[in-house]
Amino acid sequence: MKAKRKIGTTPGILLTIALAACVGQFSLAQSSAPASPASPAIEHYSQADLLGMEKKLEQKKDATGAASETLQKYPIDYTMLSFRSQDGKAELHEKIADFFVVLEGTATLVTGGKIINGAPSAPGEVRGDSVQGGMQTQLKKGDIAHIPANTPHQLLVPKGGTFQYFIVKVQEVN
Repeated sequence: MKAKRKIGTTPGILLTIALAACVGQFSLAQSSAPASPASPAIEHYSQADLLGMEKKLEQKKDATGAASETLQKYPIDYTMLSFRSQDGKAELHEKIADFFVVLEGTATLVTGGKIINGAPSAPGEVRGDSVQGGMQTQLKKGDIAHIPANTPHQLLVPKGGTFQYFIVKVQEVN
């Protein structure tokens, strides 16, 4: 069953709209208006750029079949690239929402439910063995998924498969 998530009123709603406009292109275009001296620089990644970085990540994967890299940090959000060739651990971020943009591969995203053998891994972060009783959503190239803060989630990668994705992590304000 394909899941649809309602996007709440998080600071990331505009980001979701912007990411949806980028599906298939994976490119954030620069405005044609000249930048004022006070305008911040934009970050731009083409699909080729991201896939090239993913190839390097694949070579760095650890014993769990995963590798990730933070690309940029901002005041309330940051961007990452991630590669998986095995199932991920169950996780929960108390105040951070995740936006996944799938670059290559397929995976099952399990959300909700309960984290089995969960324990704090860092302030505001919980990791565990698996998510039990969650909803399953199939992800494929071009899909975008929003995982609200404080939501248990886990990625399951098909045996012999890989999953490559761009992540935007946004601090939710309550």
